[in-house]
Amino acid sequence: MATANDLNVRPPGPESEPQNPVRDDSKLSPTEDLDREPDGVPHSVVGMTAGFSVVLAMLVAFMFLTGHRIGRIAAIALAAIAIPTLIVTLRHKAERDRDHVHPSR
Repeated sequence: MATANDLNVRPPGPESEPQNPVRDDSKLSPTEDLDREPDGVPHSVVGMTAGFSVVLAMLVAFMFLTGHRIGRIAAIALAAIAIPTLIVTLRHKAERDRDHVHPSR
């Protein structure tokens, strides 16, 4: 097994330590905003979309697997109504919460 001395590898010196950037708001230009969400989609909407989608999928799967004919029909009807409602509601929330002053690039 080769050691560090065999490979002539030196440990990194103090000049190679990473320096964390310091946030200085006085040095920002008038058009810079470090608090904006760079992808343009409010992150709360992304989280709610994931959460509601998982809960709805589990509910529909539970209804479909445990129910007889009526339960399966109800699961399909729930999915047919809830999925478009979820999409429209979260799309409107995303549009309301989107940063229109500093849009993403």
